[in-house]
Amino acid sequence: MTDSNNMPGKIHQGRNIKRFREMLGIKQEALAHELGADWSQKKISLLEQKETVEEAILAQVSEILKIPVEAIQNFDEEQAITVISSTFNDNSAVVYNNPVFNPMDNIIKLHEEKIALYERMLKEKDEMMVRLERLLEGK
Repeated sequence: MTDSNNMPGKIHQGRNIKRFREMLGIKQEALAHELGADWSQKKISLLEQKETVEEAILAQVSEILKIPVEAIQNFDEEQAITVISSTFNDNSAVVYNNPVFNPMDNIIKLHEEKIALYERMLKEKDEMMVRLERLLEGK
């Protein structure tokens, strides 16, 4: 099992990275910054054009975006549309042997957690500023 992409030509991992990044509202520059000094917006753009992405980079990107590596490796838009279409056309649910997870639910939850974290950080910063101002006034 050297190739984790068992459906060549169908799943485009770079495009999936772009989709998830855009759904999370993260710019290419921000992702490049998180990946490290040797990354740039242009390098992210090139990464998003690659059909298959190296495992190590997939792991880093999935950690930064807080989504499972499997979501990037396995998300197939055509297959998703087919499943949705068949479900609506015959009013039946489609069952797969693979574990079912909805990456969008995870993404929305993580995004809400990130917003809450930023709000807590801003509140702590404001409290720290008040404390510093009091210390400065006391001197």
